[in-house]
Amino acid sequence: MTREPGNLPLVVVPRPGGVNRAHAMRRANFMAQRSSRQERQHRSWPEYRLVKKFLLSVSALAFAVPALAQGADQAPSDVITVIATGSETPLSRLGQPVTVITADEIQSIQGPDITRVLERVPGLTFTRNGGPGSFTGVRLRGADAEQVLVLVDGVRMEDVSAPAAGFDFGTLTPGGVERIDVLRGSNSVVWGSAAIGGVIAIQSRDLNGVEASAEYGANESWTADAAAGLASDRAAFTLNGGYTRTDGISAAAVGTEPDGFRQYRIGGRGRLNLTDQLALVATARYADSRTDIDGFGPPTYFDFGDTPEYQDTRQASGRVGLRYVSDALTINTGFALSDTKRDYFDPTFGTAPSYGYEGRSERADLTGRLNLPANFTLDFGADSEWTRFSSTFDEEAKANLTSGHAMLGWSNDRASLAAGVRVDDHSRFGTAWTFGANGSFELTDNLRLRASYGEGFRAPTLYNLLSDYGNAALLPERSKSYDAGLEWGNRNAPLHASVTLFRRDSRNLIVFVSCASLNRCADRPFGLYDNVGNARAQGVEAELGARPTDTLHLQAAYTYLETENRTAGNANLGKDLPRRPTHALTLSSDWTTPLAGLTLGADLRLVGDSFDNASNATRLDGYALTTVRASFPVTEQVELYGRVENLFDQTYQTVATYGTLGRAAYIGIRARY
Repeated sequence: MTREPGNLPLVVVPRPGGVNRAHAMRRANFMAQRSSRQERQHRSWPEYRLVKKFLLSVSALAFAVPALAQGADQAPSDVITVIATGSETPLSRLGQPVTVITADEIQSIQGPDITRVLERVPGLTFTRNGGPGSFTGVRLRGADAEQVLVLVDGVRMEDVSAPAAGFDFGTLTPGGVERIDVLRGSNSVVWGSAAIGGVIAIQSRDLNGVEASAEYGANESWTADAAAGLASDRAAFTLNGGYTRTDGISAAAVGTEPDGFRQYRIGGRGRLNLTDQLALVATARYADSRTDIDGFGPPTYFDFGDTPEYQDTRQASGRVGLRYVSDALTINTGFALSDTKRDYFDPTFGTAPSYGYEGRSERADLTGRLNLPANFTLDFGADSEWTRFSSTFDEEAKANLTSGHAMLGWSNDRASLAAGVRVDDHSRFGTAWTFGANGSFELTDNLRLRASYGEGFRAPTLYNLLSDYGNAALLPERSKSYDAGLEWGNRNAPLHASVTLFRRDSRNLIVFVSCASLNRCADRPFGLYDNVGNARAQGVEAELGARPTDTLHLQAAYTYLETENRTAGNANLGKDLPRRPTHALTLSSDWTTPLAGLTLGADLRLVGDSFDNASNATRLDGYALTTVRASFPVTEQVELYGRVENLFDQTYQTVATYGTLGRAAYIGIRARY
């Protein structure tokens, strides 16, 4: 059972003087089958000596940089999110597990790699095909990367140009980001397609002033970010931008030629209050990235190593809308656009693109909340999305998805309940219904019990349906997700602890099937996509946070995950799903010293063993990575900072045959006015 890699192209263009298209397609199939399958992992743990090294480094360096997302004296109900219901809801009223990371914590972690921020979320792991800027897929609770819905300023960021439509986190940096909300578990009732594993919502910053930062470090890496904004009761406008470049490392683990990355980006958000209750809101983002990649070069086209190839990715997204707020009714409506173009180049054969993909999504949406008598609320929404896709080998294909949902909720001082339903009508596969329910109950002060049931679905991509490998008879992938947990306090309180049990069963998974398996080699000699996959993921998530003093903050996030291929008749039935480590633990601690505001910090990321392939024949060894960091306020407005990543220069891989960074040091400056 083979699953398409998140953004890796399945088709390789024929090259002048090289292999013909059939050979290239066969080679591409080999690449896809080698690099992305549904798999499960071996259960073991990184070596104890690495933990010992980390503890020794902590004793020498202490800990630092306060992560003050909310004041320590604030109650859980003060933390508001829209990720669960589509409307503003206090975390204490949610039955679903949600983690909120805000700007102060993001900045304390330092650097352009957003995965170092996301590692603090339980249930979250990632894989990366090389160094900085390489394709990076993020998983929640063992779901595939394309089964996690990503929102940036309210715009859905599925890459319609990609075979599996997964979002590439390698193209996203935390510069200009105000907060990140992560919901774990299926939630298609509110968010529709792709919300099988969960939802990650990223929001850019509203600013009244100017902020700027610059950083230099290993492998000739440079990063610069700046933001400026004006805000008043009547209007607000913020503009942000940044530039990142690095010589990088070899994407191929066996390679010697460094593969660099370059990106420039610009974004903005604005608000104009037309009346006391009605506001015009708008956001926009553009990023242009160039990533050097390695591949399967001549003469055999089967050996992965250094090649001169590179990828250009241009992403544009934005939304404009109206927001109405009154005591009885809240409505948020708008029009969103997301456009991605990816071209692949091989300078060996000239300056023109070898092949490319284009995808575009246009979406009209409306969400709202009606406050009803007797503590009831009705959250509702409707949307329609038009997508189109084309590639070097595929003519333009189009689809439309129209949806509506409603969720009825009730709450009082100690309890809350909600249940809802959604219907989606797709122009290519028909209608899908999803249901969900959740509840929260305060057992004692600060201790609450929460539980949820959610269903998810993911619509087949246009590539799945209509490409050379397409199957117009595909059905959407489906999931049923269950979780229950206890939580004490909130993530930014003096003491916070939570534990959650979860399970997700998935069916109708869309996988790539060989022509021989289907006896269709006459018309599909290289195979096609089909609904033949079933899988289960289950486990435990735990968080612990403490602020024993005003200057010390300790955090831990742990996940135990079991995954299983449950596809009847499949050769890999009962085996682990690929690249899903059984254990993942992040420990972090931040301390503000009495020495003129100097702050010190350290993070330890421990990841257990996993397998790289569906047959569980190739093992990925577990690893432990240590980062130490510090910052020093020169003035009230200017701060110097620095860090060392992978302090003990560990060798590891998240994807077999792909290289990863060794020890790397960085220094930077940040200013606010």
